[in-house]
Amino acid sequence: MAALVVAVLAAAVLAGAEAQCPSPSDLRTANGTRICAQLYADNSPYYDQCCAGPVLVVEPGADVPYMPRGWAARVSSLVVGTRCELTVWSRAGKKGKMRRFGAGAVPRLQEVRRGLFGDWDNAIRGYYCSCK
Repeated sequence: MAALVVAVLAAAVLAGAEAQCPSPSDLRTANGTRICAQLYADNSPYYDQCCAGPVLVVEPGADVPYMPRGWAARVSSLVVGTRCELTVWSRAGKKGKMRRFGAGAVPRLQEVRRGLFGDWDNAIRGYYCSCK
C-alpha cells in the first residue's frame, strides 16, 4: 500500500512539473532560435500547474492586432523571453486597455489588474512582441 501511495505522489509531482511555466531564458525553438513569448490557454489555482494547455508561440517582431483563430479571449498565462517585451490590448485592432509585460512568467493573468474592475485573464485580443 505504501508503494502505491509513493507511486501516485510521484506521478502527481511529475505531472505538476510538466505544467510549470518555463523560465524566460528557456524560450527557444528546437533549433535554438529565440522565441519572444509563449501564451497559454490554461492556468490553475496551483502555481506549479500553470502554463498548461494549448500554447501560442510568439516570434520576435510579431505584430498581431487580431488574435489567431481560437485564441481571442483565451490566454490565461504567459511567459516573455529574456530581453523581450510583450504589449497586449484588451480589444481587437490594438484598441482598449493596453499593458506591457517584460521578461518573466505570469502564471495567472487573473491576478494582473486591467482597469478598476477587470483583470487580464482571457482578455488579450491583440499583441506586439519585440526583443533586443
